Amino acid sequence: MNSRRRSLVILAGLTALARGARSQPASSTWPSRPLHLVAGGVGSVTDVRARWLGERLGAVFGQPILVENNPAAGGNLAAQHVARAAPDGYTLLLTHQGIATINPHMYANPGFDSLNDFAPVARFGIGMLLLAVPVASPIQSLPDLIARAKAKPGTLNFGSNGNGLPPHLANELFKRMAGIEAVHVPYKGGGELMTGLLGEQVDWAMDGLTTMLPQVRGGKLRALAVTGSQRAPQLPEVPTIAESGVPGYEFIGWAGIAAPARTPAAIVERLNQEINRIATSEEGRRWFFNLGSDPGAVTPAEFATFIRTEYAKWGQVVREAGLKAG
Repeated sequence: MNSRRRSLVILAGLTALARGARSQPASSTWPSRPLHLVAGGVGSVTDVRARWLGERLGAVFGQPILVENNPAAGGNLAAQHVARAAPDGYTLLLTHQGIATINPHMYANPGFDSLNDFAPVARFGIGMLLLAVPVASPIQSLPDLIARAKAKPGTLNFGSNGNGLPPHLANELFKRMAGIEAVHVPYKGGGELMTGLLGEQVDWAMDGLTTMLPQVRGGKLRALAVTGSQRAPQLPEVPTIAESGVPGYEFIGWAGIAAPARTPAAIVERLNQEINRIATSEEGRRWFFNLGSDPGAVTPAEFATFIRTEYAKWGQVVREAGLKAG
């Protein structure tokens, strides 16, 4: 074989090897280093979920899952960080209803495109809220609350853990569907909200069962209704809002995992399978039940469809309520 022909053969072989290397799925060597999971503030619900999942997912992958906390701007800065990260499966976002489907309508410029900058990976928990009043309140039931609000429009008030956050929007939806007027009192976080509610600074509030249940069982709050389409198994005696005079009302809070857009499908699928397996295990179901929620496991495609539906729903609520966050 002459030298020119030998060079061509070698070149062809190297080209074939390069093509083969490029055709290798991105997940064949993934993960080979630690993953970063960006979540809300330390001690927040999203932080608790991120650390619980990270510990178990890290054991599966043989790589640590490093939780990074960034609560600023209602989660917008965390979302911006992940949206701009390399789409290699090593940077993930603990997303939720607020980030993905409410903030894009509340903020003039959230700094990311919720529907196009992310690859939905896995839904990680769904759960209803509980509407409660201080135990000393004269309001005895949800029909009673609605009647009082209609008799004197704008005289009752409700608290939330922050302007534009999911509990605030759940209340706005309730107001619109019940046909009542009430004043919103935003607090700086769930701790301040609970202090305000227990101190009778507001007439009612909605929050997660994890926060509300201890106060209800301790005799400090009166549970009026839950926001799901069915009663909560933790409080089977408490009716839904829909049962209590507001037909069709439903609010389900949720969280999930998202990756930067264009993350390889093989990586997204593997993450989905492992996260769903962890969430729906016996341990996972018990853990979610104690949080007052359900694993809510779905495929990436189902999660993407769910997000788009929620995006449209909350966009309408925000527009009709005239809400703005900045």
